[in-house]
Amino acid sequence: MASEPVNVNEFQELARQALPKMYYDFYTGGAEDQHTLKENVAAFRRIMLRPRVLVDVSRIDMSTTILGYNISAPIMIAPTAMHQLAHPEGEVATARAAAACNTIMILSNMSTCTVEEVASSCNAVLKRRDISAQIVHRVEKNGYKAIVLTVDTPRLGRREADIKNRMVAPQLRNFEGLLSTEVDTDKGSNLEALIKGIYDTSLSWEDIGWLKSITNLPILIKGVLTHENARKAVEVGVAGIVVSNHGARQLDYTPATISVLEEVVHAVGGRVPVLFDGGVRRGTDVFKALALGAQAVLVGRPVVYGLAANGERGVRRVIEMLKDEFELTMALSGCPSVKDITRSHVTTTEFDKPRSML
Repeated sequence: MASEPVNVNEFQELARQALPKMYYDFYTGGAEDQHTLKENVAAFRRIMLRPRVLVDVSRIDMSTTILGYNISAPIMIAPTAMHQLAHPEGEVATARAAAACNTIMILSNMSTCTVEEVASSCNAVLKRRDISAQIVHRVEKNGYKAIVLTVDTPRLGRREADIKNRMVAPQLRNFEGLLSTEVDTDKGSNLEALIKGIYDTSLSWEDIGWLKSITNLPILIKGVLTHENARKAVEVGVAGIVVSNHGARQLDYTPATISVLEEVVHAVGGRVPVLFDGGVRRGTDVFKALALGAQAVLVGRPVVYGLAANGERGVRRVIEMLKDEFELTMALSGCPSVKDITRSHVTTTEFDKPRSML
């Protein structure tokens, strides 16, 4: 690297320089007009902090517990696909960085490394339930601690950069010997055809029961944006919810995830943990998400940018930068520990203006 980045955002330019245009566009792109992609980041800027002063912040404790597992800070690695497009060591390097930072990585089943090569979590139910069951049994055998079921991809969102670039997905090694992931690329990107051949458009709430019947691992669902779906998730017995719009890669003009986080948190009412995914680029973003009710945040694109820029070390630096910024935000806001962060520490333009007039 020509110069060491001083914040997470600077890794994106380093990734752009390191990657072929097709792969960079794949990681950075969103659906259609990319309105939601921009809003995921911009919505954080409309949330202001309300710090407390004259609080003893000589010691800051960022640690927290997710599903009974202690992590160094409420910052986790989101499931993102095909890390070997960013770096030859792929998800293995990302997992090593997660372990070094004492945090949790969620492994996508669209990984370019196998579940046996990586230790974390897994996410998806496939058309062929026998293959889904095999993968679940493999992750159990290899010490994985939870299953994260991504529920917002019955079909692939329209990602126009991938269509223009004729994006070609690599072989997905988790499915080797189980099903073919080779598809025709004559019409542009093969990703849509790949997803169509693998995922099940008939997936419904009843299938959560099937998944629970084949594993004792806790099951979280990722892709919830409304109080209706949050309540339903609790009813069917999920162990946790991830508020996510899939990094704005599925349905454009859905709301920024931070703008609907409170809606989901209130619907859940503390019955299961709520995690947050989408647009986190600063430690202040982590603080804001926790103030609005999230137990932890998931970080996706910045991790991939760090991986592309400098492999495992790049991923570690991304997580460390966010942790350092989050610690400073806690100190300057008068919050010695994560449990001290409350809703009263933030104000949002959309929701707090009417309250201020009372």
